[in-house]
Amino acid sequence: MRAVLRLPVATAVAAVAALTAVTGCTEKSDAKSGGPGAIKVTATDDSCKVSKTEFPSGHVELAVENKGSRVTEVEILFPDDRIVSERENIGPGTKHTLTAEVKSGDYRIACIPGMKGKGHRQDVKVTGGKAAAQRDPRLDKAVAEYRGYAQAQADETLPKVKTFTDAVRAGDVEAAKKAYATSRIGWERTEPVAESFGDIDPKVDVRADGLEEGQKWTGWHRLEKALWKDGKLGAGEKKLADQLDADLTDWQQRVGKAVITPTSMANGAKELLDEVATGKVTGEEERYSHTDLVDFKANVEGAEKAYALLKPVASENDAALAKELDRQFAALDALLDKYRDDKDSYDFTSYDKVGKADRKELSDGVNALAEPLSKLAAAVVK
Repeated sequence: MRAVLRLPVATAVAAVAALTAVTGCTEKSDAKSGGPGAIKVTATDDSCKVSKTEFPSGHVELAVENKGSRVTEVEILFPDDRIVSERENIGPGTKHTLTAEVKSGDYRIACIPGMKGKGHRQDVKVTGGKAAAQRDPRLDKAVAEYRGYAQAQADETLPKVKTFTDAVRAGDVEAAKKAYATSRIGWERTEPVAESFGDIDPKVDVRADGLEEGQKWTGWHRLEKALWKDGKLGAGEKKLADQLDADLTDWQQRVGKAVITPTSMANGAKELLDEVATGKVTGEEERYSHTDLVDFKANVEGAEKAYALLKPVASENDAALAKELDRQFAALDALLDKYRDDKDSYDFTSYDKVGKADRKELSDGVNALAEPLSKLAAAVVK
């Protein structure tokens, strides 16, 4: 997964390389790199060039080309660094399209080589303000329902996290291990919303190799290491448990203020599949607990929820796309069911028990869904 979606890996290059080693696949460019009205964004290792610095509000299409040597991401940002929309994992030499709904105002477009740090930025101005009034009312309903879904996931997460952190504070390693994966499900389902604030994800979901310079390691994965690798819980871990509670309470209280649009929902669904491809399938996300398949399932569920809410409009605008998405979601859900005895439970096979061939099958399922899912935002705004 930084929506930030900030993938906490050594570098995003390492993540893509690891994925290629597992799957034998390489990243593909979008079939289209933007229509005639698209704003061209050229990303290099040391610059972010934008073809227009002023453009009208409404549905904005960025035609992104990465001419650098590293995997990058492109973000549309508010002046305070909250994310309007983003596209991650743009490999060297590839082109991708980012479709977003943007109101009038001042923004920045950022290119982030290596997907770490603040990257290179270009200030832009968006003029006018009629886009919201022209939106299909079914999309307004979808946004409202998704906002309720995101809030419910946050609300339901806190007591599950408290079960986990109470066990950490009690020094009960086995109880904490048992509660760990379950405490993360709501977060994993709605990562794009959670990460859109920019400052919460680095506190609660970063891995050791995703730390920025000078950043203290806190959150779930720091405690994961203490439980599965170190095998002990001391005073430091108890303080980390307190901080995790506080940081996730902050997330819960801010969900209602998140900027959510139909295109951010669609792009967020794709981001969740990117999170699976570069973190879960490779086994990097839960490298100590090996509970990757729990995160995997939650990411897919979150993507499927966003799609289901947008489907009435998307299926009308692109029936073939909706049919393909229905098929690929069903296929991936069925594939994941192979790794649990009860399809209603989250008791998945430990990922270190999943062999290379099976990981390849899982990766192929993700890739088969990710390709049509990348077209959902465009289908929503037709």
